[in-house]
Amino acid sequence: MPSLVDDLCTKFGDLQSNEGVNRLDKFLADRSYVEGFSIGCADFTVFEMLGQSPKEVYPNVCRWYRHIASYKMNLKDLVPVVNCVKSHANLSSQVKQHKVPQSVEENTPNTEKVAKVKKVKDKKEKASGEKTVNLWLFIFLKERIALWDKLKANYEAEINAKTPETIKITLPDGKVVDGQSWRTTPYDVAKGISQGLADNAVISKVNGALWDLDRPLEGDTKLQLLKFDDNEAQQVFWHSSAHILGEAMERVYGGCLCYGPPIENGFYYDMFITDKQVSNQDFPFVEQLMKSIVKDKQNFERLELRKEDLLEMFKYNEFKVRILNEKVNTPTTTVYRCGPLIDLCRGPHVRHTGKVKALKVTKNSATYWEGKSDAETLQRVYGISFPDPKQLKEWEKFQEEAAKRDHRKIGKEQELFFFHELSPGSCFFLPKGAYIYNTLVEFIKSEYRKRGFQEVMTPNIYNAKLWQTSGHWAHYANGLIINLMFDQRTRSWRELPLRLADFGVLHRNELSGALTGLTRVRRFQQDDAHIFCAVEQARLIKDEMLGALDFLRSVYAVFGFTFQLVLSTRPDKYLGEIAMWDEAEKQLADSLNTFGEPWKENPGDGAFYGPKIDITISDALKRSHQCATIQLDFQLPIRFNLGYVRGLRIPAF
Repeated sequence: MPSLVDDLCTKFGDLQSNEGVNRLDKFLADRSYVEGFSIGCADFTVFEMLGQSPKEVYPNVCRWYRHIASYKMNLKDLVPVVNCVKSHANLSSQVKQHKVPQSVEENTPNTEKVAKVKKVKDKKEKASGEKTVNLWLFIFLKERIALWDKLKANYEAEINAKTPETIKITLPDGKVVDGQSWRTTPYDVAKGISQGLADNAVISKVNGALWDLDRPLEGDTKLQLLKFDDNEAQQVFWHSSAHILGEAMERVYGGCLCYGPPIENGFYYDMFITDKQVSNQDFPFVEQLMKSIVKDKQNFERLELRKEDLLEMFKYNEFKVRILNEKVNTPTTTVYRCGPLIDLCRGPHVRHTGKVKALKVTKNSATYWEGKSDAETLQRVYGISFPDPKQLKEWEKFQEEAAKRDHRKIGKEQELFFFHELSPGSCFFLPKGAYIYNTLVEFIKSEYRKRGFQEVMTPNIYNAKLWQTSGHWAHYANGLIINLMFDQRTRSWRELPLRLADFGVLHRNELSGALTGLTRVRRFQQDDAHIFCAVEQARLIKDEMLGALDFLRSVYAVFGFTFQLVLSTRPDKYLGEIAMWDEAEKQLADSLNTFGEPWKENPGDGAFYGPKIDITISDALKRSHQCATIQLDFQLPIRFNLGYVRGLRIPAF
């Protein structure tokens, strides 16, 4: 197999001659790099072959040369080199290995600087041995892009072959505009209203579903345009930013990308790397590379491809192959591209990487593949981004204030509590902390008693046969306990509604990396309330819901908490009849409306057994914390045969 140097000499000739440099200048006239629009091994090889800064009469070579020189890092850090797929390990022996430039002086290099760089490089090579780069994964990335280009051409041909028809596009204000199916995009509609709206829109919603701004509409549409102040738009924005991070990580570390989702405040990407550890010393360069990706304004492109094509596209990455084989149960799925990065992704995304105006790599950690402690260890890199640099500055100031108010720091300074590695996730309360803790518990218990709750105490450990025999181990591991309290004797209709309160100790096997002070622990006490009502007591059910909501409001008011209410409705996988679900959701919605506080609906996020009201509180820094949940469960008394007596045994609720 010809070496890379041989290939480049064939293409450009002698790069020490004017003819060779002139040929390179023409080649770079419409390209960012020798490799095309993504820096690669050939760029650094040509850089070394040139040996010195080119003359100004070759403007394209000068631009390219300065850009390569500005990286101040070696080729090993830029070209993917890690062999993630054992079955492809033999490819490394088929690929020539090349010398790697060790360092490059900052700013525009002249002859003296290049000579100095070479001296430094020679010294390093003598000290540590000759550095080499394995190009096997680089080959697969080129194959990945080539396959994408082929499949994209097929997709575009299919779209162009479709006959456009006039469609009606309804805007939020009720105005209806005309468009063409398979031609008109949400961005076209936004631009027709105003360029400012088009520029500020992060994403669109088409008939209630998130939709890429540049994706053609397919039929009559109810269209919404979302800006960054919308929660869903923020998640899309941070998801797109995760892809920018993924592209940078792939180019810097050369490992196998795994998952890269948005999170509540930012995003992260996981990568499997075998030969190095991510360090916070890498952050400045990763950020620099991300900013160059942003500057390139790489378009986010979407394709829906066959599973077999995707298995071929990602054959170098065993983790993507696992996802395709284990998670994708449909003949096709979606994949997105920005620049050289191509990744499995549901999307949608912002129009191009240039929409991200400010970003920061914040931290890194280790994690396990899909959170399984017996699986591969992955490197996780976190980031944050915004459409306005001012927002990043505000965020940084916010982080400084949050650090001052970190409860772990305060708990230690004021001798309230501490944690120890011998019992991770289990808090040790010191005397002053225990006093505060017990005061809070007594306060909640007094509020229980005011509202007619009877307190019970339940064991911590049970024989698993109880759940296994019932067949509900996977679903009712917690709910079954309180059923024993209800079902330990015959109940009369006169006892309903029956209010039971349990301040039991709970243990949860949280991953060590997820433990965060008192907000994520392995041992805690939870004030559970269980209210049993008769099915026909519809009015009482609503009253009990309102009572629970009022209970929350009164307690939160004591501590000055503000809170948000969300109604989570029927998920795709659920138990019971739809009519029963509809009735339960209606009762919760009616209770929320009567309660009088603002609330939102979160479709499809309810529990499998019933809808629920999720309550989040905000702390002094406006951070949200999931706290209370009010659940309406029609299934539990049916599945566990709970009932009460009024002449006949009737199912309880």
